Amino acid sequence: MSDMREYYGEVASLELLNRLVAAPLPAGLRAGPVQTLFHRDAYFDAADWTLRRRGVTCRFRTRMDDRRLLTLQVPPGPGSADGPREVFEAEVVELDGAAALAGTSEPARRLRALIDPAALAPRIEFETERRVRRSRPRWLLEAVYELYYDVVTVRGGGLSRSFQELKIRPRRRGWPGLERLVTAFRDGYAVRPLLVGKLERAEKLSRALESEGLARAVQQNREVAVLALEQGQIALRHEGGTLMLPVRRGSGEEACRYVLRTAFGSSDGQVRLLGMAPAAAGRPLLEVWLVRRLGKGLAAVEGTNLQWVPLAEVVELVGAPVLHEPRTLAALTVAARSELVPEWPSGPGRRSGGEPRESMAVLSPGVITREWTIAGLREPPRSVAEQSIASDHFLSSQLSWLEFNGRVLALAEDATVPLLARVRFLSIFRTNLDEFFMVQVGALKHALQVGGREASEDGLSAQEQLDAILIRLRSELERYTQCLLQGCLPQLAAQGIRLQRWSELSEPDRAVLRRYFTEQVFPLLTPQAITRAPGHPFPVMANLRLSLAVLVRDAATGPMHFAYVKLPEGLPRLVSLPDGRGLVPLEDVVRANLDLVYRGREVEAAYTFRVTRSGDLELDERRAENLLHVIEEEAQRRPYGDVVRLEVEHGMRGDVRRLLLRELQFEDVARVSTIGPGDLFDVDGLLDPLALLEIADLARPELQYPPFQGRRVLDSAKSVFDLVGESDVLFHHPYDSFTDTVERFFVEAADDPEVVAIKLTLYRAGGRSRIVDALVRAAAAGKEVFVFVELKARFDEERNVEWAKRLERAGIHVVYGLVDVKTHAKVGLVVRREGDTVRQYVHIGTGNYNAATAAVYTDFGLLTANPDLGADLNDLFNELSGSSRPPGVTFRRLLVAPGEMMSRVVALIDREAEHARAGRGGRIRAKLNGLEEAEVIHALYRASQAGVEVDLLVRGICCLRPGVPGLSGRIRVISVLGRFLEHGRAFAFANGGAPDYYIGSADWRPRNLRRRVEVAAPILDARCRTRLDRILEAELADPTAWELGPDGGYYHRAAPPGGAAASAQERLMRLGEAAFA
Repeated sequence: MSDMREYYGEVASLELLNRLVAAPLPAGLRAGPVQTLFHRDAYFDAADWTLRRRGVTCRFRTRMDDRRLLTLQVPPGPGSADGPREVFEAEVVELDGAAALAGTSEPARRLRALIDPAALAPRIEFETERRVRRSRPRWLLEAVYELYYDVVTVRGGGLSRSFQELKIRPRRRGWPGLERLVTAFRDGYAVRPLLVGKLERAEKLSRALESEGLARAVQQNREVAVLALEQGQIALRHEGGTLMLPVRRGSGEEACRYVLRTAFGSSDGQVRLLGMAPAAAGRPLLEVWLVRRLGKGLAAVEGTNLQWVPLAEVVELVGAPVLHEPRTLAALTVAARSELVPEWPSGPGRRSGGEPRESMAVLSPGVITREWTIAGLREPPRSVAEQSIASDHFLSSQLSWLEFNGRVLALAEDATVPLLARVRFLSIFRTNLDEFFMVQVGALKHALQVGGREASEDGLSAQEQLDAILIRLRSELERYTQCLLQGCLPQLAAQGIRLQRWSELSEPDRAVLRRYFTEQVFPLLTPQAITRAPGHPFPVMANLRLSLAVLVRDAATGPMHFAYVKLPEGLPRLVSLPDGRGLVPLEDVVRANLDLVYRGREVEAAYTFRVTRSGDLELDERRAENLLHVIEEEAQRRPYGDVVRLEVEHGMRGDVRRLLLRELQFEDVARVSTIGPGDLFDVDGLLDPLALLEIADLARPELQYPPFQGRRVLDSAKSVFDLVGESDVLFHHPYDSFTDTVERFFVEAADDPEVVAIKLTLYRAGGRSRIVDALVRAAAAGKEVFVFVELKARFDEERNVEWAKRLERAGIHVVYGLVDVKTHAKVGLVVRREGDTVRQYVHIGTGNYNAATAAVYTDFGLLTANPDLGADLNDLFNELSGSSRPPGVTFRRLLVAPGEMMSRVVALIDREAEHARAGRGGRIRAKLNGLEEAEVIHALYRASQAGVEVDLLVRGICCLRPGVPGLSGRIRVISVLGRFLEHGRAFAFANGGAPDYYIGSADWRPRNLRRRVEVAAPILDARCRTRLDRILEAELADPTAWELGPDGGYYHRAAPPGGAAASAQERLMRLGEAAFA
């Protein structure tokens, strides 16, 4: 060992390596400061390891200073077999390895003489985080060493693993010798010599990871899926009521043509590999082949059950019981993100003015008539009570939500809606998607990450749900783009509201904006390098923060650096030109003035992008000593959760996209991110929906909905308590003024000297609140005030924390939340002394105590002095204030979740079925935001089979399949959308002529009935019942509503003869109760 040039040793663990870095050097050596370095290596080769077999190594290295090196090592030439390998190395300007291989550097040119670079792909990839210590000699004959402490992270098969190495390199011979130093590390730290190099270790680990990934994903073999596309139609097999693409085991073009020969009778056709669908649980790696110009056109082989289905229809049916086969979903996901399928539907959504299709005509000889649309959904008459619900009895909750958001988009596409309101609906569509990705997609990706295999009620796994979501999203996003770029923006320009890009501006306007940038924007910018250099940790890109990816060069010949600039918050997203000549996006202003940010350097390009991160909080409520502090801390961490989506502007270069995506994948080097190419979304137009909201808020009343003020329904000459003491009052906001009803109730309670106590739940109070101000005054006046503030209201956690602190500072008794459940109930109780008695006044609502949302959400509210309801609510508040567990008492009249509400609702449904079976008829009407609870859906199916007519007003998610003969033939599901967001919950049961009516805070979803404190109250007053009845009937008859079909699609009701009729919302606004008399 005395003549050893360098030493490589294996370190058993990261903990041990860290100890080595921190410990004094052995053998009396003195160490200098620790220097940290980082580089990432990608070794390229063909699928069959052609370069390896020829003794060639091709490496693309990215260093922490953003310099990129391409290195090619080849065997010595003929006649010098024992000579050293030839090394060709050059610094390259390309941002990724694939582009560098096709570049003009000497290693790239040499490589092309050996192999086509297009055949190469990264086969081994790893990062090295290196800490370097150099010994400092204290006397002339002392040896000098450099010690490299490496952490090498290898990725493969969707997994990652690390190993540690110690490298000792002599820089000056002397005492102590290398052998002594090695012995000291072996004896003191069990460092063992390595017999193979880092690349060999990385390759071995990479193969192990790939094998593990293959085993996990059943990827021992491949399959090919053939997507035959002719005249805008796809060939699908129809088997057992399910549509699926032709798939078989195999790989490559030969396997694809074998499928063509067996399915179509000919292997002729133009074939092209669309891409790969990664292996998933129960499904191997899937090659997706696109086939055009089939030899026999639209003909099919007899007996194959092959059917040609329009592509638009396929997309609409994705996830429905007839089209949710896993391989087909995976293949369609690949097609949805491919530019090779320009036919992908992008027009308006679901059918308008029609019913679900019963059958389809024959398209060509040999093609089976498509009766599956309804026949595949038809169920034999049998009692649901005698069987468990099958997965194909449910619709996907995720896809149902996308259908809802598509209906929001339809409002933006509706030319009869005021222009700025259409822009607002576009903004709502996008912000809805933001939350959907943060919550739903984030949860699905987390399920994949932890290996969860539990299917949803509709039978789809997490991966299949993600596939179906991505398939549906492409068409919706293209609809959004068309509506914005071809519809709204040109019409805005015609109205003098011009969105201008920098290239369209005059020099005087550019000068004005440069001054604005210098004075208002530049002081708020903090550019960050995307690097892992010491002192520059890899930047964590905040959730939904619009940013610029910047390519900047130090000098004309220097390396290209990748950096990003966050657009400042608090500034307008659109900058107004002088005299209102136009609006310029802030990102354009920043991009055009980056020369002031990167002085002395060359900005080559800058592109906008936005990162979406998982939004759920990770709370251990059972161990939390102070829930308020825990939630406050977790909410502050939310902007830095796992990445679930990357949005980039349409013009972003491909290499920048790949680099940005890769950096996000490697954001945490200790593990593999779940984000992949399918999570990158190209956005044409304004990337940040806040810009659309600014346009929608412009002071152009002629382009907005006409102003509307809710009615004053309470007599101002009497006190609220006198009015409610006489009879119950049912409110319907915003048609009834929130200020004149709910706010007035609590304001009068705070200022009334006879009121002794006020109790309230707060879920989303919003910004400034007259109700909260009244509670503070009441506490200052010596009244007993109790407020239950739900800190876990998603995305309002930090605001609710501030409300809780303010209320506590005012001396109010505040409770923050219950363990493992949210309190979603909207209830208030006022206790008032009246003579020798104490009377309780109750408010029970469906919406939040929030004046801002009350102006745009439709909600119900009940004011009553009913003693039973007052006693029930008092018991509920005692439970909320006296225990950390959900309420466990039995209530007289209230339905309260998570205890008895679900069983009571199911019992009411079953009672209606008994009436129908006894010949007394039966009818159920319910108005909900969402219907997802399997037990309730099961009961509704039983009721339908018993003969009960079921009419459901469901604004959003609905997992029930209506209109299926023998299962749900008497169930109708209607969705009402319009100017106001339908938010009220109410249900009515005919009960054999003695009807029951309820309003409350709960939807019929698992989260509401099982994991939240919810309250529903009976409507007992005859006038209130009549009013609620008329509202429900009016909305069920709304001529602008959408109806849900058994396939999960929504069908817009046809306009009546003579033009559009007024919607239920319009009638309520114009005529009030007289409209329904």
